[in-house]
Amino acid sequence: MQSKTFNCITLMATTIIRKPASFRLRADLLERLRSNAVRENRTLNNYVESVLLDYIYNEPNETTKAAIMEAMSGRNPNKVYDNVDNMFNDILNEE
Repeated sequence: MQSKTFNCITLMATTIIRKPASFRLRADLLERLRSNAVRENRTLNNYVESVLLDYIYNEPNETTKAAIMEAMSGRNPNKVYDNVDNMFNDILNEE
């Protein structure tokens, strides 16, 4: 019978068990992850774990979700200005 060893971290009476996992990633994605990890002075494993945790546990609130849906629908397209005077006129005359 083969035994497995897992890394554990205990934080304030909570034990977080880490299990090894293997994934096949595109070469360009892996290189980008490595580059970002180096830039943040972190290990690749720590960086990938933090990115995944952030994605999984930091869901936007309802206001943000509504704003995202509005932006994606195209109902509120951004006006492009060719000069600052026109932009300020629109801002000052908005009511």
